[in-house]
Amino acid sequence: MRIAVFNQKGGVGKTTTALNLAAAVSRNGGTPLLLDLDPQCHLSGVFGAPPQDSQKSLFAFYQDLKTLDQIELEWSGLGSLIPSHQQLIKVDSIFGKGPAILNKLRVGLDALEQRQPGRTLLMDCCPYVGVLSLNALFACDHLLIPVSTDYLSLKAAEQMTRTLEILEPVLKRRISRRYVLTRYDRRRRMSQDVRDRLTECYGMEVCETVIGENVAVAESPSLQRDVFSHSETSSGARDYRALYGELREQGFF
Repeated sequence: MRIAVFNQKGGVGKTTTALNLAAAVSRNGGTPLLLDLDPQCHLSGVFGAPPQDSQKSLFAFYQDLKTLDQIELEWSGLGSLIPSHQQLIKVDSIFGKGPAILNKLRVGLDALEQRQPGRTLLMDCCPYVGVLSLNALFACDHLLIPVSTDYLSLKAAEQMTRTLEILEPVLKRRISRRYVLTRYDRRRRMSQDVRDRLTECYGMEVCETVIGENVAVAESPSLQRDVFSHSETSSGARDYRALYGELREQGFF
């Protein structure tokens, strides 16, 4: 199963959500593969450090025709990672947006799955619509859209929906998607207002589970850990465990 974690707004919890859902998959006996599609390399930074050599990163898949398994790294206790590199920022200008480049990741993942079947893929996308994010959308089975509980994020979700509607004739399908609220603070009326508005717009595509504001969720990436290994009894771990369970029931995993 391939899941893209994407929103056109930064700071909504894409990397944290990809990381912690991968950890939930691993703790439930699955084999997750994380793919860092963001030139900011946040997910690769949680792993340890982004590769200094672009030849050991996803950039080599695009620029130098390396296969994905040639740049895959083992992530101890979690699964595997295909790391990012700052050079990925050049992909749009180098390759443009023709059909071949837009389908390149899908083709690469098809080949990888033939060699290593049965894994769950989580793609951490960059917060803008370009070649890298479009590659994820063309390759994914499902789309998870984190939305933090503020009005700008709500507007970004609406923009994201319009983008997907524009892409549907090209994709020739409607991508299965779920919106998940992050940084949810039950003490703030605005959190509930954003939830109500999101549910009004997208109905059953909004996850029942919300990811609450939580210290363990916020600080675990800086310690190069997922929330479960950092604080298994925290409310953040509980929320991500519940989100994984909900998405699994709906066929996302």
